Amino acid sequence: MKAAAREYIGPAMALGALVLAFASVTEHFFSRATFAAIASQVPASILVAVGMTFVLIVGGIDLSVGSVLGLSGAVLGAALGPLGLPLPVGLLVTLVAGLACGAVNGALTVYVGLPSFIVTLGMLEIARGGASIVSHSQTAYLGARVEWMAETTRLGLSLPTLLALAVTGVGQVVLSRTIFGRYVVAIGTNEEAVRLSGIDPRPVKWLVFATSGLLAGLGAVVHTARLASADPNAGTGLELEAIAAVVIGGTSLMGGRGSVVRSLFGVVIIAVLGAGLAQMGAADPVKRLITGCVIVAAVVVDRYRNRDEGRESR
Repeated sequence: MKAAAREYIGPAMALGALVLAFASVTEHFFSRATFAAIASQVPASILVAVGMTFVLIVGGIDLSVGSVLGLSGAVLGAALGPLGLPLPVGLLVTLVAGLACGAVNGALTVYVGLPSFIVTLGMLEIARGGASIVSHSQTAYLGARVEWMAETTRLGLSLPTLLALAVTGVGQVVLSRTIFGRYVVAIGTNEEAVRLSGIDPRPVKWLVFATSGLLAGLGAVVHTARLASADPNAGTGLELEAIAAVVIGGTSLMGGRGSVVRSLFGVVIIAVLGAGLAQMGAADPVKRLITGCVIVAAVVVDRYRNRDEGRESR
């Protein structure tokens, strides 16, 4: 068995065990309706998690993705609503809004030298405030103009789901099969060594943050299509969910190691956990407590994995 396949066995087994556990204690969990509901909920989270995977691998963090998604969705609502722009133009403006936020994050982090934690925390507030201003703090109902994207299916899957899977596949290929991906891993492992080898890490890091913003904008399109409306509060807390999914998928918080496909597993694990607990009748505080414990456990595993790898390298 190839090493690339072996690394997916762990998260696949964890996901399978979780599904079987909920199927055994709830009456309707193991059903097409439950899985269809989960599949309709995860595309936006998957897109954001792909961008977050690259950011964490390169040694940064992006706390703004949830708010950038909200701002991008508000821009889409304004473009298709009051401004009356055609759908293609509205989608383009939405993606540009997300890309611009990510590009600013990258510029301040990489070229000004500010910590990504502080920069993206500031962008979190800026984008959320911008979403309220653009939307006048009101949800814009867009109806069939965007709803068709979520309702169109191919091969039994919705277009947003297929899009999320395609972006995951492209992200994994870029990370593991391209020079850019090797640079991302190398910078996260030892940025100074990369610099001393004659490679400027700044354009790579900037592009990673810009891509994270772009994918948050794409996530806004998917989220808006699913709800048929643009909510300025969309994406609240999504940044923590994305970080949790990526860490559960095995990406190191210390940088230098990660997998886009494993992040996909992390997103689905969190979604299955939430759906299963909901069917069990767990209150929201209980669901958050259990999810938090899972996240902490994943971080602990990551800590010991880093320690073991450090010992082996010596």
